[in-house]
Amino acid sequence: MCGIIGIYDRAASVDSSTLAEMRDTMRHRGPDGYGIYISEDERVGLGHRRLSIIELTQKGHQPMANEDGTVWITYNGEIYNYKELRKELQNTGHIFKSNSDTEVIIHAYEQWGTECVKKFRGMFAFGIWDLSKEVFFLARDPIGIKPLYFTHAPSGLLFGSEIKAILADPKVKRKVNSRAMSDFFGLSYIFDDETMFEDIMSVPPGCIYTVGEDGAGRMNRYWEMHFDPNHPWNEQELVEQGLKMLEEAVA
Repeated sequence: MCGIIGIYDRAASVDSSTLAEMRDTMRHRGPDGYGIYISEDERVGLGHRRLSIIELTQKGHQPMANEDGTVWITYNGEIYNYKELRKELQNTGHIFKSNSDTEVIIHAYEQWGTECVKKFRGMFAFGIWDLSKEVFFLARDPIGIKPLYFTHAPSGLLFGSEIKAILADPKVKRKVNSRAMSDFFGLSYIFDDETMFEDIMSVPPGCIYTVGEDGAGRMNRYWEMHFDPNHPWNEQELVEQGLKMLEEAVA
């Protein structure tokens, strides 16, 4: 478990002390290390609280960048097939400086763009800033194991692993979402993108959210569970496929 936070502001400079305060509301999520990245133009800030699981050295420090500093990531989770993806990416010419799954995500994004999420087997929530394309890219794992929340500021975006990290920015209003509260008391459930705070949303499981230079946010679903009662597989084929997927998941 790690804690991630990010700010994208097209009109004002990111305040480093506010970013650090937001990050450190999640100290409990990452006691082993912490970091901050602020872009040269000060429009983008990323923060990270680290729980070291893979790559225990400083080479796994986050926020992490690609070789030329045009792609930055703050990431929470584990990509279980990262070693296989690393080999695939190395075969296409990518060079790695660490043994972390974080760096695999960066190179996977360079290779496949936002489609990279379809390659990952694991639990994850991350934010990527692509300087060359002027795009912020948020992604959450298919089942939604790792949390990821966001809100739109007047001229940008804030995101984090926990709502209280977002609320640590004094510009974010604290207002009850009456619709979500009604759903919770009536259905014992809050719909995927809603939270108890107005204008603070959750990236739904299996979705990516991108924000471009124009400030417009775009939500897209990359994974969804399907059930087809008319599928031609027989019981034995289903058992074999299920065992194969189980072995892959725990390998």
